[in-house]
Amino acid sequence: MMNFDSLNAGMGEYSTSLHGALDTGLEPSMDPHLNPTLMQAVELDPEGLTVSVPEPVHLMEGMFSELHSVVSEVGIPVTAVHFDLQEEMLWMGNHRGHVTSYFGPTMGRHSSFQVHATDDIRHIHSLETGVLFLSKCNLKCYTRGGLVMFDYPMEEGADMHNLLMTDNNMLLMGGLQNYVVEVDLNTVQETQKFTVEAPGMAIMRQTNRFFFCGNTSGKITLRDLRTFKIEQEFDAFSGSLSDFDVHGNLLAACGFSSRGLNGLACDRFLMVYDLRMMRAVTPLQVHVDPLFLRFIPTYTSRLVIISQTGQCQFCEPTGLANVADIFHVNTVGQLLMSFDVSSSKQALAFGDSGGCVHLWSDVPEVSFNDYSRETDFALPCLVDSLPQLDWNHDLLPLSLIPMPLTSTEPLLSDWPAALATQSPRRAPAVDPEILRTMKTVGFIGYAANPRTRPRNQVPYKIKDVELDYDNYNQVPESPIGREEEPHLCLVPKKYRKVTIKYSKLGLEDFDFKHYNKTLFAGLEPHIPNAYCNCMIQVLYFLEPIRHLVQNHLCQKEFCLACELGFLFHMLDLSRGNPCQASNFLRAFRTIPEASALGLILADSDEQTGKAKLGRLIQSWNRFILTQLHQETQEQEGPQAYRGASSSSLGSSGESIIGKLFGCEVENSSLCRCGKETVRSSLTLLFTMHYPEHNSQNKTVKEHDFAEILKKSICLEQSTQAWCENCEKYQPTVQTRNIRCLPDVLVINCEVNSAKEAEFWKVQAEYAFNKAMQKEATEPARSSDPPPSNTEWCLDGEEICSMGGFTFDTRAEDLRHVWIPATLKMSISKTQGLEISSCSEGEELSSAEEAEGASLYDLVVTVPHVQDARTGGNLVAHIKVSETYHQRKEGVTHQQWYLFNDFLIEPIDKTEAAQFDVRWKVPAILYYAKRNYHTKYDLRIKNPIDASVLLTEASLARKQRKSHATFIPLMVSEMPQVGDLVGLDAEFVTLNQEEAELRSDGTKSTIKPSQMSVARITCVRGQGPNEGVPFIDDYISTQEQVVDYLTQYSGIKPGDLDAKISSKHLTTLKSTYLKLRFLIDTGVRFVGHGLQKDFRVINLLVPKDQVIDTVYLFHLPRKRMISLRFLAWYFLDLNIQGETHDSIEDARTALQLYRKYLDLSCGDGSDDVRKVLKGLYEKGRQLDWKVPDSDTGDGPIITKSAAVFPSVMGL
Repeated sequence: MMNFDSLNAGMGEYSTSLHGALDTGLEPSMDPHLNPTLMQAVELDPEGLTVSVPEPVHLMEGMFSELHSVVSEVGIPVTAVHFDLQEEMLWMGNHRGHVTSYFGPTMGRHSSFQVHATDDIRHIHSLETGVLFLSKCNLKCYTRGGLVMFDYPMEEGADMHNLLMTDNNMLLMGGLQNYVVEVDLNTVQETQKFTVEAPGMAIMRQTNRFFFCGNTSGKITLRDLRTFKIEQEFDAFSGSLSDFDVHGNLLAACGFSSRGLNGLACDRFLMVYDLRMMRAVTPLQVHVDPLFLRFIPTYTSRLVIISQTGQCQFCEPTGLANVADIFHVNTVGQLLMSFDVSSSKQALAFGDSGGCVHLWSDVPEVSFNDYSRETDFALPCLVDSLPQLDWNHDLLPLSLIPMPLTSTEPLLSDWPAALATQSPRRAPAVDPEILRTMKTVGFIGYAANPRTRPRNQVPYKIKDVELDYDNYNQVPESPIGREEEPHLCLVPKKYRKVTIKYSKLGLEDFDFKHYNKTLFAGLEPHIPNAYCNCMIQVLYFLEPIRHLVQNHLCQKEFCLACELGFLFHMLDLSRGNPCQASNFLRAFRTIPEASALGLILADSDEQTGKAKLGRLIQSWNRFILTQLHQETQEQEGPQAYRGASSSSLGSSGESIIGKLFGCEVENSSLCRCGKETVRSSLTLLFTMHYPEHNSQNKTVKEHDFAEILKKSICLEQSTQAWCENCEKYQPTVQTRNIRCLPDVLVINCEVNSAKEAEFWKVQAEYAFNKAMQKEATEPARSSDPPPSNTEWCLDGEEICSMGGFTFDTRAEDLRHVWIPATLKMSISKTQGLEISSCSEGEELSSAEEAEGASLYDLVVTVPHVQDARTGGNLVAHIKVSETYHQRKEGVTHQQWYLFNDFLIEPIDKTEAAQFDVRWKVPAILYYAKRNYHTKYDLRIKNPIDASVLLTEASLARKQRKSHATFIPLMVSEMPQVGDLVGLDAEFVTLNQEEAELRSDGTKSTIKPSQMSVARITCVRGQGPNEGVPFIDDYISTQEQVVDYLTQYSGIKPGDLDAKISSKHLTTLKSTYLKLRFLIDTGVRFVGHGLQKDFRVINLLVPKDQVIDTVYLFHLPRKRMISLRFLAWYFLDLNIQGETHDSIEDARTALQLYRKYLDLSCGDGSDDVRKVLKGLYEKGRQLDWKVPDSDTGDGPIITKSAAVFPSVMGL
């Protein structure tokens, strides 16, 4: 922790830093360096406990005097002392890695144990649950009794000296190396590593306002704790820094000054700094050679200065030091090595080089802390003794007297052999999953643990109880579904959380068709914050929103409406394959309002299931509608991306979101004085409010859903509000009324506790019982078979009706149903809002239509599936309209579907309204006005035009024209249908892959690495400038990059930073629009491994527009061949020497495609097959490694020579 280069010559026997090991040849108990006079004044206890003081100690109040001394290990220097912050204990650590704790002012030994075998203890810090011990390259945490809690080793070459707690769980460690490590004590993992200047940080202090660091060069720096950047620097001493402390607005430091050829000398001037003005004040001259100093703020800001010889002086930092205030620690000729002050400022502790710990105090009854908790002591060893038996006692039980068995009669416990035959339990059968996945090596089989049973436990079932709660076996089980026994699970398979099983080929061999046999596109769930996938599908299947966002385009870098438009375009193009919302979620994470509302989850919350998804998705629903309303509140028609006028965000124009969901609300506040205040506003959704349940009456009353909904919309509640008439807060009755009906009624169910869930359950039971009674009283219906699940009832059919739901099924199927399928809503001048449930096939009469009544059909339900095994998930039931079926499947009908990430399955309409609150809790409902979409313009006008390819300015400040690596397209060069474009992309890693290693040595990917596109290059595929790039964009990112993959991507740290990059830096949205325009134009992309490139870029390209050289030069059931090997074999090019370059790779892929066309012009496929066989044979001979380029077998074209002259001349 300190610099000991110029200490007293008596310390020369130890290494200069006092951190090396002592002479191993010495006996630990008798060190020759020990001063013989040490033993004259003390008498050692045989067990090495407290030292008897020759004379009684009389303490004077307010004057520090020695209270007690203890010898831990004779001759072993005490390198660290620390007063426990929670208990009345004093800790010490010595030069040989041993620590001892002493209790109270009497310093009785509490615990003693070895922390490190060789290294010395450099810092001690007490926590609530344990104590931290820092050595040179190791941090350990022990309980106060000596049990190891964790062991955290450092990097090789670390030289740690000090640690500092920044909050309850975060710890900083610094030393004589060029970095400081931040460790999270909850996970015992490194969270950040800050680079600092040499010679590192030996001392760290912190106040409420500042963070201070001191090093051995004599400087003290003030740093920003978040970024670790230097804010202020004090050059305190010319030689080295010994110690410093901070209190209030003052910083005091002691150290060594340089004396030319004579080396360093202890400076008797303390440097004092005023932190308000950040400058030095008058130095304080002291009368001892300072080695340690601390503020002891009791009545005043006293300083205590300690010398290595044991002199101790107290003084005020702004006054003159008084010689009379000097005291002396009786070290018997030894040198002080460590020092600490208790939190109560009543006690001082000193550790010396002879192994003694000295306790000083200024009060007779000293306490180390103001509020210490009780200390646990080791329990004495108790030996059970047999009770004394009184033979003369009449009630003495005879069974307590041991007696030998002398009688020949058998004992009652001696069962006959026929009843005592051993019958061992038969071992249960081996799990079929283990047998299916087992690989045999020799006579030993290896298989992954399917985790269907607890480790080392085999349950024996007396009676097999098969409770099959679901009949949905046609849906293949997700890999995560193998982790439980089916009869113990209440949640049907199709509602369970689905995960993707990754292999060596990634997603290529994962069969999504097992989960989705429709032509609608699912969404992948492995992206952070993908809990909102179900709501993205809900918005997509609302026709006006789908058209709105696809017609929208603005200049904002992170616009959710734009990103939804791009995502919906991919969902339109997909034919059953899943898409991913990575770009949309990337923009979502940058919205400050989303973070403020707590909508952005950490990975740990998603994986462990800590997030309350039901409440979360309702907040997300409100947020996304508000955000889309703001972002699309602009003029009608598509906006030019590079228009001269800025975005009209926030203008007075009404958005389609407002027309679709908006409802004008009149809020009235009536004070008891009679003053009424009326305000109007626009609301996009309503929240359910349930009646208060009387705790005395245990039964819940029956309520109609329409009744509860009306009271929730026209809400009336009493609250305290400011009254301008009374000029104070008064009880106020607040009433809400609506003036118009929305086209789509959005309802947040707010079933966030067991109380609301019980209300739904009871109301569904009331409705079910009513339906059963009605079915019992009705005459038996005809025995005609009911329509299939995918068909809908025709008007006029005689069907069972319950609460507005009409089903051609038995009343038994209406269990857990409370919400109606159709609502009739109207607003009258006399009655206000009227809501009632009605039959699904019911039509309005002419009189009702004249009064403005409307029918609302249930189109969306979003439940929260509560599954304790996986943490739960969110799904959506969506009634898909005719237009979507016509566009995707060429049929005209309506159907309900279940959307569970990439699992999509048609369901019965009863299932969409069933909420078994034991596992399926309602979250969101959407009711749509019948035929509402007819008044909206549902034409899509692609807003992306050729202007996106025009020259644009770089975001990088240092980018110059001379650094340009591409020539933008001229107007005459605009791409046409069928034109070739060479494409390559480079990526960086945002999150590392999570994988597990199986027992047979194979690796299983749990979660893939999260990649982000960093560079996109497009080169011309024909014309006089063939091979010349026209797009070479580096993509700016605001997210933290964990790996730049420089060896494979060519991207270096700083290339994506607008402040220091010299590249052509753009936003992802800008480059995305360029590629979208090329796709919409109909160009054909040529590249190597384009499937992964387009996946990370989040683009869906039709297969007939992709020419991938990785498949052109590939034989079935053979390995894929790298671009470098193909370029060497076919083109005699040596590419990708040190790093990858996307221009070079895109150009090489174009040349390989030309080569493939030349090969195909010969004998056709047979000729190509012969060439490919020769390619694979050559590859096997060379182990697929490109030979060195100095063999002279033909021209080797390097990267620099392959750059076209037109690009070099830019």
